[in-house]
Amino acid sequence: MDEQFILRVPPSVAERIDRLLSENSSSEDKLDLSFSEDGKTGSFVIGDEHFPASLLNLPCIVESYKTYDDNVLIKSADIGQMIMVREEGDPVPDVVEYRHGLTPPMRDARRRRFRREPDLNPELVRRVDKDLQNIMSEVVEQVEGGEASARHVNKKVAQPATKPDISEPGTAGEDPDRTESEDSDDSI
Repeated sequence: MDEQFILRVPPSVAERIDRLLSENSSSEDKLDLSFSEDGKTGSFVIGDEHFPASLLNLPCIVESYKTYDDNVLIKSADIGQMIMVREEGDPVPDVVEYRHGLTPPMRDARRRRFRREPDLNPELVRRVDKDLQNIMSEVVEQVEGGEASARHVNKKVAQPATKPDISEPGTAGEDPDRTESEDSDDSI
């Protein structure tokens, strides 16, 4: 698969990039993207202007596709991060995950579409885990103890009690395979 990323830039920068890509390669403007050692913050350069950039995780994976014949789509990458270029005065994002998706329906996607992780006390989880392990060990001991006693003790297998041959009142002399519904025919 290809290596791909999403580059989100301010409208003024988008216009310059569009002009740069649509013109021939003899343009004086250059594009450059470099990151600091932490890998999350960096600088985007177009021409002689520098813009701050941040690497943010998307709230969900985005698949990208390409086509050779405008008919068949071929998956080319899974994208989970976005490079966000900001204007010089814009605040630096304080989180590593972007709150929204790429399209309007995915606005505030993490809160609206995904289940929140439960607030669990780690001590409670350890205590419940310990209790479950104790219960399971007792069950295993009982099962193993029951199998051992069944092997060593020679028990007489009890025969199931047989029913006495007593017919119900009103059924004497009738065919037991016939039911009352078969006897009556109301179709005439």
